[in-house]
Amino acid sequence: MNRFQWMAVAGALLVPVAGYAQVSCTREGLKAATDLYVAAQTKGDTAGLPLAMGLGYVENFKPMAINEGLIKKAMKIDRHSSLLDTSTCQTFTEVIVTDKTAPHVLGTRMRINHGLIAEIEMLWTTTGYWLFNADNYLKYAAAEDWGTIPAAKRDTRATLESAAGAYLDAFLEGKMDLVPWGFPCNRTEGGMHTGTGVATDSCQVGVPSGVNIANRHFVVDETIGAVVVFCTFGAGGPNGGSGAPDTHLFRVENGKLRFVHTLTHLLQANFSGQAKGKAKQE
Repeated sequence: MNRFQWMAVAGALLVPVAGYAQVSCTREGLKAATDLYVAAQTKGDTAGLPLAMGLGYVENFKPMAINEGLIKKAMKIDRHSSLLDTSTCQTFTEVIVTDKTAPHVLGTRMRINHGLIAEIEMLWTTTGYWLFNADNYLKYAAAEDWGTIPAAKRDTRATLESAAGAYLDAFLEGKMDLVPWGFPCNRTEGGMHTGTGVATDSCQVGVPSGVNIANRHFVVDETIGAVVVFCTFGAGGPNGGSGAPDTHLFRVENGKLRFVHTLTHLLQANFSGQAKGKAKQE
């Protein structure tokens, strides 16, 4: 092989590297990572993802091989939106698929490390799972404003985490007065929706007590006033289990809750009482 042939081969080998170089811990770099993820999920093909050696891949709190994961299932995505957390180099993408043959709503977290995707964690729901209705989820999510908040009006990371934590704490302690309720506030849970479009709509309705929302992991995006918490609905019990895998996504404006999205990986048929975390998991 002559010098020019070697140069051509070397150039070809550098193409993927150049393409992956855009992935980083900047806001633009994290946006590039979520774009690559959405493209991969659409095709059911992860070849275009810059995956780190030793990648951690998790679905519904269970580690598994990525080649066996739902990420390998091609999906016709109707809507997606992402949180970009430059402080922790993480992203979260909410994906809504209303395809009648295989509807899904996904919450996918990624962690970037030196330009490569080091972790992918997905929580998914589909037909038969807790209050699932992808059509409703799309309808209500699309009607909400999750746009950029002007810099002078943005809440701090601490304020966003505190608002989310107070809401989740109320499930155990029942101290609703400590939650920064905003009005109007609408909650979409699986597909069930609170609120009727009036100024007094509240997210407080239907919040149970006596449930420990445990194993919390936060992703925060101050630019859009959003915070998502990967958690378990219930902390498990002496006979095993760790609660139902769950995500709670919040929009906070001026320190007050405005929108809440909840996904719970729990078969509706296995629900056995107030504490979803006590139900059998699949």
